[in-house]
Amino acid sequence: MALRPGGQNPVARIECRGGQRFAWLYRIDLAKPKLPMTLAKELALDKAMAARQTCPLCGRRYFHCIPLRTQGVCDPCDKGYEPSPETVMTSPATHRLAA
Repeated sequence: MALRPGGQNPVARIECRGGQRFAWLYRIDLAKPKLPMTLAKELALDKAMAARQTCPLCGRRYFHCIPLRTQGVCDPCDKGYEPSPETVMTSPATHRLAA
C-alpha cells in the first residue's frame, strides 16, 4: 500500500512460531505515504548491498548475497571453480531515478 506508520503507536501485534516472530499492526487511516527514494538513500543502500555481495577474497560482486557468516567467501572461491558470467556484476550499477 506504500504507507508508513507516520509516528502513530501500534494497535495490535500478530505473532507466529510461539511468539518468536511478530509484526506490529497499525491503523491505515492514520498512516502516511512512504517517503520517496532519494539519490543519497540509493547510494547508501548500494554501499550496504555491495558489502554483502562482494567476496573478500576475489573481489567479485555478485547479484546475490554471499554467505559471509557461514562460508566467508563466494562459492567459486570456496569450491575452486570459475563463476558463470550471469552471476557476476561486470559494470557499476547505474541509478534509475530522476535527479
